[in-house]
Amino acid sequence: MDLKSPPAVVTSTRYTGPYAAGSALSMDATVRPLSPEPVKEVRLDTTHKIIDLAPGVKFSAWTFGDTVPGPVVRARVGDRIKFTMTNRSDEPIPGVRVTAAPMMHSMDFHSAMVSPQDKYRSIAPGQTISFEFTANYPGVYMYHCGTPMVLEHIASGMYGMMIVEPRKGYPTKVDREYAVVQSEFYTKPDPDKRQVDGVPLYLLDGDRVRAKAPTYTVFNGKYNGFVDKPLPAQPGERVRLFVLNVGPSNTSSFHVVGTIFDRVWMEGNPDNQWRGAQTVLLGSSNGAIVEFLVPEKGSYVMVDHHFANASQGAIGLIAAGGGAGDHAPAGDPEHHNIPATAAPTDPVAQRGKLDFESKCLACHSIAGGDKLGPDLYGVSRRRDEAWLFRWMKDPERMAQTDELGRKLLEQWKVPMPNQNLSDQEVRQYIAYFKWADEHVKPQGKVQPQPASPGAALSPSETKSATPIPPGTKQPSSPATTKGHAH
Repeated sequence: MDLKSPPAVVTSTRYTGPYAAGSALSMDATVRPLSPEPVKEVRLDTTHKIIDLAPGVKFSAWTFGDTVPGPVVRARVGDRIKFTMTNRSDEPIPGVRVTAAPMMHSMDFHSAMVSPQDKYRSIAPGQTISFEFTANYPGVYMYHCGTPMVLEHIASGMYGMMIVEPRKGYPTKVDREYAVVQSEFYTKPDPDKRQVDGVPLYLLDGDRVRAKAPTYTVFNGKYNGFVDKPLPAQPGERVRLFVLNVGPSNTSSFHVVGTIFDRVWMEGNPDNQWRGAQTVLLGSSNGAIVEFLVPEKGSYVMVDHHFANASQGAIGLIAAGGGAGDHAPAGDPEHHNIPATAAPTDPVAQRGKLDFESKCLACHSIAGGDKLGPDLYGVSRRRDEAWLFRWMKDPERMAQTDELGRKLLEQWKVPMPNQNLSDQEVRQYIAYFKWADEHVKPQGKVQPQPASPGAALSPSETKSATPIPPGTKQPSSPATTKGHAH
C-alpha cells in the first residue's frame, strides 16, 4: 500500500486543449480495456454547458470533461494516477450565455487515500490543479466535485466513475463490459423563460434538491438513454456491468429483467462476492460489479426496481440479437417505461408526455395502434376538454353518473382507476394529448374520427373509436377478458 503523495500544485496558467485526455479514459458506456502503463495521466477539466437531459428538456449542467457523467477512469491496484484539472467554467459557449456563472470547483476521488485539504481544494475559474495518488484498493468508485454546496454540484452533473481492477485482474472472463451510472436531476423551468435551439431551458431546483424530490432519475445522464441506444450483446455471452449510484440522495435497486446476476462484487471488489442475486441495493456513492449470462435472443431491461425511479427515466435495454449486427426488437416492455412518441417543446405538454410514458404505456399508445387499451390518438378531438378533465379527476363517479361514462364502463367492462391526479397533472395530460393530435403521425391503423368533437358514443361507434384516458385496459373480447385483472 502506497500512502505517499507529493503536495498538490495549483497554477494560473490558462489551458485551452481537450477537456478530457488520457489513455485510461472511456468516453461512453463501453468500457475500454485496461491501459497497461503503470502511471496514468488523467485530465478532466470542469465546464458549464447545456445538456439534452430528456426530450424537449435542455438543462444547465456543470461537468467534468465536458460530459455528464464524466468519462470513466480505468486503472489497476498499484497504478499511479497523475491527475490534472483546469476550472474552465468561465469559458464562453456559442450563442447567448444561459449557463450558470463561473464558480469554484474541485475534485474528490473516492478511490484515493490523500489529504482532502491538499488534494481536494477548490480552485477558481482559470486555475489548474495537479496531484497524484496510488490506487490501493480494487473497486467501482465515484469521483465528484467537493466544493460546497456539494449537493448542488453533484446534482448539476459533476460526477463520474473510476474502476480499479485487482492487481491480478478479475477472476472471470467476459465478452462485454459496460459502465452504468445512475443519478438524479432536480429541474425547474427557467424563470426567465429562455430557450436553447427553440427548446425551453431548465435550471437546478434547489428546493427539490434539499427535499430529495428529483424530477428525473437516469442512467448515464439521459432520460431513457439506453432505450434510444441499447447496449449490444449476443445470446450466450457473459456481460459485466460496472454499476454506480451517485445519488446524490436516493438509493438504487438495480435489476436486469430476464437474467440473474451470477456474480455480484459489492463496491467492485471480488473479495465481497454474492452469487445468484436478483437485485443490487446501492446507496448514494455505492458501486458494484454485476455479471450475468445472456440466455437467449431478446431485449433485457435494466431498471431501478424502485419503480418510482424507473418512471423518472432509470431504464435501459441490453439488445441481444441472434446474429452479427442484429439487435433484438424491444418487444413489449412498456410497463418498464419505454417511450413511444416524439417530444413537445411546451413544458406543460412535455410533463404530460413523461407522465403518460411512466403510467400509461402498458395499456395505451399514441398513434401506435390498440394495445391492452385503445390507441389514444385523436382523443382531444373526440372529447371536449371539460369532459376529459372530469373523467381523469374522478372516473369512478363519472362511470356512475355520466351517460357517456356509463356507456364506456358497459362497453369496456374494466373501470378506469382513480389515480388521484392533481388539477395540474390533468392539465399536463390534456396538453400532451392536444400536442400529439397535432404532431404525431399515425403508424398503421388508428381510430376513426367522429363527425363532431365531444360527441357521445353512438351505437355505430366501434371499440377503436372509444377514447379512454390513461390507465384503462381494453378487453379485446369476452374470451380474452376472463380472469384479466386491471
